[in-house]
Amino acid sequence: MIRNPLNLLLADDDEDDCLFFKEALEDLPVESFLTTVNNGEQLMRELNARTERLPDIIFLDLNMPRKPGFECLREIKQDEKLKSLPVIVYSTSLETDVVDLLYENGAQHYIRKPGDFTLLKKVIFKAIKTAVTGNPTKPPKEKFIIQV
Repeated sequence: MIRNPLNLLLADDDEDDCLFFKEALEDLPVESFLTTVNNGEQLMRELNARTERLPDIIFLDLNMPRKPGFECLREIKQDEKLKSLPVIVYSTSLETDVVDLLYENGAQHYIRKPGDFTLLKKVIFKAIKTAVTGNPTKPPKEKFIIQV
């Protein structure tokens, strides 16, 4: 069952990607509240400042200024308060070595940013359903990359 509203956090320095993500989310049949941050330092400050409700899902870009997504993922998974949060990597590249490393470092899923708005909506919806209604443990490697 998807808890409403979902509290989502998007960490991405690309303003256009943030806008497309927000617009796609608004078209989905999921009630949600989206917080966006534009760099890794801002992400970690946001997470560490929350004393109430942590995000239900973090969508994390890898290539951000000040602190890259890899470093943020490592810090999240080493923090007792944050380590159980589902982190879905949301990136433009799809290099096998990078994806393998993200899997090993505790990311819940990986999404390659699609260029098509309809595909973007589908992949975000699938990621939300999988992360929120699925098993909170790490998926098998063959289900790590979410595709539509």
